[in-house]
Order: sequence, then structure tokens, then C-alpha cells
Amino acid sequence: MTTPTPRTVVRHHGMILSDYELSVPLDHAQPQGPSLTVFARTVVNRNRTAPDRPWLIYLQGGPGFPGPRPLTDNGWLHKALEDHHVLLLDSRGNGRSSVVLTQTLESLGNPLAQARYLRHFRADSIVRDAEVVRRQLLGEESRWSVLGQSYGGFCAMTYLSLFPESLREVFITGGLAPLTDHPDVYYRHTYPEVARKQRKFFARYPHQQEQCARILEHLHRHEITLPAGGRLTPRRFQQMGFLLGMDDGMENLHYLLDGAFCRTAGGEELSYPFLRALENQQPFETNPIFAILHEMCYTQGFASRWSAERIRAEFPATNWAPGREPSFTGEMIYPWMFEDYPRLRPLREAAEILARDDTWPVLYDSARLAKNTVPVVAAIYAEDMYVPRALSEQTASAIGGLKAWLTNEYEHSGLRDGERVLGRLLAMQHEMI
Repeated sequence: MTTPTPRTVVRHHGMILSDYELSVPLDHAQPQGPSLTVFARTVVNRNRTAPDRPWLIYLQGGPGFPGPRPLTDNGWLHKALEDHHVLLLDSRGNGRSSVVLTQTLESLGNPLAQARYLRHFRADSIVRDAEVVRRQLLGEESRWSVLGQSYGGFCAMTYLSLFPESLREVFITGGLAPLTDHPDVYYRHTYPEVARKQRKFFARYPHQQEQCARILEHLHRHEITLPAGGRLTPRRFQQMGFLLGMDDGMENLHYLLDGAFCRTAGGEELSYPFLRALENQQPFETNPIFAILHEMCYTQGFASRWSAERIRAEFPATNWAPGREPSFTGEMIYPWMFEDYPRLRPLREAAEILARDDTWPVLYDSARLAKNTVPVVAAIYAEDMYVPRALSEQTASAIGGLKAWLTNEYEHSGLRDGERVLGRLLAMQHEMI
């Protein structure tokens, strides 16, 4: 088999970056049907180009986000390049891989056609795309390592379920998915985690509790239009709690809130920089897969039926009303978002079809994972707001041979914090710890 030719090769900051675009079936069960383009970028240390060095594929978090665009070889990438060549994958529907946007979905026609198309953008299809990339770039008999961050860890578990023979080793950071649980179980864990982060935030910045109350009351009394045309409702503002689970999330939210108001001749208003910055922190319109398929990360033979919305009723403190204490929500998707976010409105019916679909294929082979022989090392973050510790530990105990590192030193985004997280996992794998 002829190895594909890269579309571009760039030398940058000690790295050789080669870009590839490969054709894959929309539906891997129908290889002669419609196709998609999948984009992969290889990253090689300029001083370590030997072709026999092992490969590591990085699977991005999400769902709905492209692989990283390296500016330098710092952080985890620097650590990985010490011993590996690295492949950064744009999972299907993201970045340069047949991107899914409202405008591309609208071209498919009716909502049923859109929903049928989107069924092919889950972890099982992403992993099968990765197999096409592996075979074409590295050869049929090759094996590689996987590093999965957050949702990328979910994909790594699907990879272990479907193609363990292709894997040398697996590293997972904040991404041990529940193997069989309904998303209802997930949200019963995450709502309390968000509340805990909220208490910690207001304890660190007490004045921001009053500031949030002022903002919510202002949004209740006034109809506020965001720069891109959407409406900033109290419930949309509450979604800024999404930031609280990141390493620098509390500080980012604190600084954002500090600039919320400005004084004008007509009185106090929400400032344009605040509105613009808030809008930029909410990725649902630029990355619609994150909104449409988020709950489908967990559905296997059952429907989500807007799980986050239903389970929210069990946590009434999250339902703000005038006179009540301010509250946040986290990584939850709600049906009303397909009204409050204008670029999601055309996708409302497709999202409803997907939320009620109970025919989703299984993503994880529990029996195969229990007998797993591929080395797996995972970081579990003790205070993870997005992938709760309790569920992660259950999954860790269900995967054969998995070595877990439980740490309270990092939040969910710990992999971004220099070389230490990946360095620790590599050392555990090679029994240096």
C-alpha cells in the first residue's frame, strides 16, 4: 500500500508538522457509500526523526473540538516527543475533518436527514477513522499508543473495545467513561460537583456572589442582546459555571465578572466587553456537535431524553428565580439552548430526534475490557467536575490491568499544565514509579 503524501510540511520551533487529508466512509458499515475527509497532522521532533520511533495518537476532548494546533513543543507535547512521533487527529466533524456547522447541516435538508447524518459522529466512528489513518500512514501491521484527554479518553476506551490489537498502550487523562450507566447517573454526580465548585468560588471571591445576583436580576428585568445576536437570559448566564472545573477557571470567571457593568447616561448597563467575552466562552454555536451529541456520549441502546434537563429538577437550587441565591450550571446541555442560541435554532428538530433515539449502538465492550491485556494508565482527578471521581474509579476497576493515578493536584484540564501529568503516566507505565 502506498503511503499518502502530505498536503503540506512545515518546520516550526523544532518540529516537523506534516498535514494529511484522508477519505473515510460516512458509515463504516457501508464503505461504498458517502465519504468524509479526515484531517491528521503528524508532529516529529526535528532532531529525532528515526522512522522506527513509536507513534502516539492524541484524541481530543469534547465532543466537538478539533485536535490542538501546536505553536511550540511545550507541555505534554514536548514530553511525548521525547520518545514518540505524535499524530494529532481532528475527529470527524471538527476542524478540517468535514466540519459540522449549522450551515453545513442545513444543506442536508430536513431534520431527519440531519439526525441520520449525525448518528455517525460518535466515538465508534472516530475510532474506525483512526484505524484508517493508522493503516494508511503506518501500515497494516503497525501499532501505536493512544493519549485520550477527557472525551478523548472515552474514545480510547472504545478503541480498546474494538481494536485492542492495534494498540501498544493507552494513556487516559480525566476520561474514564461510565461503561453502561444512563446519563441520568452521570448528571446525578455532576450537579453536586458544580454546586461544590460554586461554593468554593464564592468562598474565594465573596464579592462575586453579590455581583452574580446583580447580573441575574438585571437579565431578568431587561432583554439583553449579545453581539452575535443571541439573547443573554439568566439561564444562559448560569452556564458560565462551566468554567469552574478548569485549572484557571475560577480566576477567568472572576475577572470576567469584574468587568460586567458600566455606567452610561441612561444608568447601569452590562458592558460590551463583558458580553463579548461571555459569548466567546460559550462554544455551542461554533462547535455544535458539543451541543447536539453531548448526551449521546453515554447512550447505548437507550435514549437520553434530555437527561440534564430532567435531572435538574432533582436539584432545585440550580433553578434561579428573582430573590434567590445565584447559582451556576456546568457541562449540561438543555433543550432551551436550541432557542437561546440563534445558530442552534435550525438544529432544534434534529436534536430532538437524537434525544429520543433509543437505537444507539454499544460503545464499550465490558467483557473485552475486563479481559484487557493492553497496558492502560489513567489519571483520575479527585475534584473533577466533568468526569466525576466515583464513576471514574468504577470504570478503572472494570478494565483489566489498568493502573490509576488518583490526584487532587490538578483539575480536569491538568494535561495542559506542563509535562508532569503525561510524565507521571509514562513513568507508571514503564514501572519507574
